[in-house]
Amino acid sequence: MNSFVQYAGPELATINELLLAEVERLDPVVQPLVRYVLEAGGKRLRPFLVLLTARAFGHTGEGAYPLACAMEFLHSATLLHDDIVDGADLRRDQATAHTLFGHTRTILAGDILLALANRLVADYDIPRLNGAMAEGIYRTAAGEILEISHLRNPGLGLGEYLDIVTGKTACLMAAACRCGALLAGAGDALVERAAGFGLNLGIAFQLVDDALDYSSCRAVAGKPVGADLREGKLTLPLILYFESLDAARRARLGEGFRNASLGGEEMDAIVAEVNELGLDRKTRDVAREYLDRAAEDLAAFPESRETAVLRDTLEFLHRREK
Repeated sequence: MNSFVQYAGPELATINELLLAEVERLDPVVQPLVRYVLEAGGKRLRPFLVLLTARAFGHTGEGAYPLACAMEFLHSATLLHDDIVDGADLRRDQATAHTLFGHTRTILAGDILLALANRLVADYDIPRLNGAMAEGIYRTAAGEILEISHLRNPGLGLGEYLDIVTGKTACLMAAACRCGALLAGAGDALVERAAGFGLNLGIAFQLVDDALDYSSCRAVAGKPVGADLREGKLTLPLILYFESLDAARRARLGEGFRNASLGGEEMDAIVAEVNELGLDRKTRDVAREYLDRAAEDLAAFPESRETAVLRDTLEFLHRREK
């Protein structure tokens, strides 16, 4: 991952500086909350996708930075809202915003970040950018709604699970890449390949994230292991686990999952069995298939330093541990 680290290092400081400069323009009431979220860290993957894609298609200068920041603000807004919906107490091993600032202020701060992201994109006065951003917001929200509708549903199938993953995570990454290509003036066919790259990368990213929920220690993951299970989310490792059980045990555990009646020791045992069966690794194998699809889309990009960095990013995402 050396090429990404070398590329991202100098850019990260610029992105963070611009993000905080925008925060300074917000109402003082929400500034501490928004600053807390942004300073909690994060990979800044979505803004990097904007920059890398725009530059891969020939965009030069500093004009892509506001667009990159818009994607991070949008992502941060979804995290604020998601943590409330999930009842999460930790993110990146820190207390979630709503536990410190309250639900009302956190929801309103998320709304402000959504508005700020849209304003930054509107300033470009490129209608297709506005459309791509709006579609990304819509599909992300739709994915979250779909996930909520299937909460504690032990009958969730692979197809529905992938629909959730695509909506709640991958569509925003697709929007980041689409916007980068549009800003660079790429042709329609290349814009679609850029969006396809982001979509497949995003699906793989979430699959690996779901695998990590069962395999990574809290100190590395920044959240309790098995958090998805405890929140009633049926992700691929758990889907594969239920499929491995005999009918009687599947019915009993499925009912406990549906009714939120599984005890702590029982959930710990499920997490341990998922690991023993190697289902986190099988989930990574599925992620590899989507990374291969992303690589096929990337093959259509002009060869450049940025294209090479994007190629390196695919392998890093498959191997990541947090």
